[in-house]
Amino acid sequence: MNPPPPPPVPKPRARYMRDSLTSLDRDDIANLQSDVGALSQLVMLTLDSNTGVSLPSLQETEPSEEVSRRSPHTIKEENPYVTLLACWASQEEADTDSSNEEDDTGASPAPSGAEGPMEGDPTHNTSSTTTNLPSNQAGRLVPTRPAPPPPPSQLKKPQRQKMPRTATIRVSRKKGAVGGAAPHSAVVRSGWLDVWKGFRHSVLWATLDGQLMSLWKKRNDRFSEVLFHVSSITNVKKQDKRRFSVYFRKKHYDFMAHNDEVHEGWVTSLLASRGQPSPAPPELLGPITMKDTRSRAYAALWGHDLWIYHSKEAFQLGIASFSVPLNVASVKTTGKHSFSLITPYKSFSLSVDSTKDLSLWLDILSSTIRSALSCSQVALRLWENPNNKVCGDCGATNPEWASANLLLVICQACAGQHRALGSNLSKVRSLKMDNKIWTEPLIQLFVAHGNRLANQVWAPVVPAAEQLFLGSPDEERSKFIQDKYRRGRYRRVHHLTPSPALMDQRLRQVVCGDDVEETMSLICSGAKVCQTDLLSPSPILLAERANQALQTELLRLNEYTDIPPYLPQVANRKPDSAPSGEEEEEELHGKLEEDRFLFSLENDSAACDVLDLREVLSVFLKEGPALQFEMVTLSDQLICAADNQEALLSHLVHILKVILPGGVSYAEVGGSSAVSRVRVIEVGGAPGQTDAWLILWEEGVSVHPVLKNTLQPLSVDLSAVRNHEMDPSENIITMVTEDRRLALRFEEPHSCQSWFSHLQRALTNHSAAPPRPPAANHSTVPQPLYPLVGARGLVPPPIERCISHITHYGLKVDGVYRRCGLAAKVTRLVEALMTSPGSAPLEADEQGVLDAGAALKQYVRQHQQSLIPEAERLQWIQAAVISDERSRFSSYRRLLRKLPEDNRATLNALFGHFYMVQVFSQVNRMSAQNLALVLIPSLFQTLNPDLLTLTREFIIHHSLLFLTLGGEEEEEEQITVF
Repeated sequence: MNPPPPPPVPKPRARYMRDSLTSLDRDDIANLQSDVGALSQLVMLTLDSNTGVSLPSLQETEPSEEVSRRSPHTIKEENPYVTLLACWASQEEADTDSSNEEDDTGASPAPSGAEGPMEGDPTHNTSSTTTNLPSNQAGRLVPTRPAPPPPPSQLKKPQRQKMPRTATIRVSRKKGAVGGAAPHSAVVRSGWLDVWKGFRHSVLWATLDGQLMSLWKKRNDRFSEVLFHVSSITNVKKQDKRRFSVYFRKKHYDFMAHNDEVHEGWVTSLLASRGQPSPAPPELLGPITMKDTRSRAYAALWGHDLWIYHSKEAFQLGIASFSVPLNVASVKTTGKHSFSLITPYKSFSLSVDSTKDLSLWLDILSSTIRSALSCSQVALRLWENPNNKVCGDCGATNPEWASANLLLVICQACAGQHRALGSNLSKVRSLKMDNKIWTEPLIQLFVAHGNRLANQVWAPVVPAAEQLFLGSPDEERSKFIQDKYRRGRYRRVHHLTPSPALMDQRLRQVVCGDDVEETMSLICSGAKVCQTDLLSPSPILLAERANQALQTELLRLNEYTDIPPYLPQVANRKPDSAPSGEEEEEELHGKLEEDRFLFSLENDSAACDVLDLREVLSVFLKEGPALQFEMVTLSDQLICAADNQEALLSHLVHILKVILPGGVSYAEVGGSSAVSRVRVIEVGGAPGQTDAWLILWEEGVSVHPVLKNTLQPLSVDLSAVRNHEMDPSENIITMVTEDRRLALRFEEPHSCQSWFSHLQRALTNHSAAPPRPPAANHSTVPQPLYPLVGARGLVPPPIERCISHITHYGLKVDGVYRRCGLAAKVTRLVEALMTSPGSAPLEADEQGVLDAGAALKQYVRQHQQSLIPEAERLQWIQAAVISDERSRFSSYRRLLRKLPEDNRATLNALFGHFYMVQVFSQVNRMSAQNLALVLIPSLFQTLNPDLLTLTREFIIHHSLLFLTLGGEEEEEEQITVF
């Protein structure tokens, strides 16, 4: 008779799921191993919401390595009270760190466009399987007997020191290159802060405009993670080690700044904002359901904005998740109790509890939208962009003037100084009085870009000693604005500025598309908008022909703008900076976090800046003994250095998997030495204008379009390249083969020159590669994804087809691999994949992705021989319980090398794909732990808890385990010889 399970506790659910698996005795596991079908049924039963068991919360901390590496014998004999006490201690720690009194039921109402709720919100329940449970039971397990009281001596646990996680790589960049500080005043502030909520840590962009404080995952996000009025704050406490706490009635947030100046500034600003009167009561409030996230929320109508709260308790505390501006919204009914709120950025599907509530919400929302459009329409719409709510020069709140041609919203004091610049440089207009100039395209330009773009061009970095503040005297204000716009001291010019002819030519090309930011950069760098060549159409005419209304409006406003001339010397260099011709650099510590790169001045310190990896234009693996790679953005080049090859490759592969489009093979990612974003201007003799990623890897050159269906992916073997040349004046590289000519334009000169250097080196060192095995049976099947190193093996075409399809269409599908496909359809799909993989009817919609995922699991389980031979399984289990990580990973690699080549290649493809799936876990809610739980019966045909840990580690550390096989094998051979 099995011992009764330990009494479950609500948090953390991940620990309960692990203990549920590890509590199986050896007889149970033996029975499970003998029946693969029973395994699948057991896993699906465990995931079935009707049983009252939910998936581990994706936001919960992953199981600790120490516990997850225990052997089955140790786990079986574990005292159930010890596990229970550990859970209680973790819960008490969370309550100690932050007073969170909100419900644990219901998912956060943050929209998908906002990329989920703030990381680390312990009130956030992402599991959709709990929605059928009563509100007081969601995410919980009903205990079979009362829980025994824990010994008092074991309840208390020392509170952990709240510090950011250790950085993982060293980064060199030009000092202050990534993201300049915004103007600050006594009550206006913005910047990156390390934030804790409960016992979780994240890095968020924080803004304070004097009345509202918002936390954003990225600077350019449309919807915040957290939003509150300063009147909701009950206290602000300054802590040691650059920390400070913001208190509410039953909750508080802990923040950390990266230096003493930022720390003091935030505390001062928050204290200065205290005493603000509370806003008027909302016109309408009540519970709603967010259909997109399948979660309950609470909504309140404040002025012309609809605020969305996590729960009624959050509303009472005054802490919202985000707000929806109604001056750009429309509303329509979509069902019996449902309606849609449509904005230019996202549509929200909402529902209420009754027909009466629906009628009330529709009436009041409709009237509020009409009021928002008629009451101070221009100012309200421009202020909708958070960057436009403060003066673009001095940081004053709620500015009511603008420089129309510079897309800059400014206060009245700065507007007077802009008039002194002259209308040929700055066209000053009022947001509330000059109605005729505010056309719809111009308003859209300000809403979409505004102060962010203007300062990105005119003042990406301003020395701290020269910053303009709200209370600055008129003399300082005049000097700063003259330096900024008339002299262009802080300006970042376009890379083609040294060649006016090329810059004018580039402007004619750009205005035919929707890249307003490059158009603005060209104009502010001196490109001529007015007609100069009577034999060719003007940029304005070209934009009109291309139906680019925003481009046309921006060009008309700047047709006669007199931009200060470009000076090659750096005009804004500090007196104490590096000598002319040299760039002062700073050494930072960098840490990858999903699709962001966090920078800190010291290891274990708060982040001072954040780079969105999707801003990266190029990545180059550096040659030489130093372990380095380079990342290039429009504004900077960053050199990243690691202490060992594994860390270097791990970071490099992670970055490439984030920035590259779906469909790029793992061999290309792992073997790449130069990757750049380019514009394909000629392919095969035919002209083209397609954005793509250019990859130089060990097998050749690949071109993958950014947008699918714009260009077929291309591949050119290095041995087939007959001629290659670079045109540095236009940043174009041309490659010619016997049957094809490929011309590519790079975004900036450094990427073009670096990529060409890597290409020349690769052609010089290239030797004939072994021939590839042919694709099985069908020419339409994609080429197999070979292992990254070592002997090449063949991945079954059905697996390749499913991986490719899900990578293209399913990385953001909620619950991919956890939710089931349609049984009959999946069976037919598996049969089609076995007979004709290239023509199997895979569908691109959400259900089609779920069917493809189910078909992949079924194919691996039923038609693929065990990827790890049963005779060697004990060795894998023994490797999984090794406590030392380095030794454990070395054992994994040694076992991988012993596998047949096809098995190793298949595991490489599968785990590389699962790694990519968990990169998007905030959207698809499939972390590495959840993937391991769902996939272990299919991959290894057992529920052994140690292989569960192994599966999770193979997903998380895919690149470390597969990229370094060859090098370690050679090293071990040398050791053996000596």
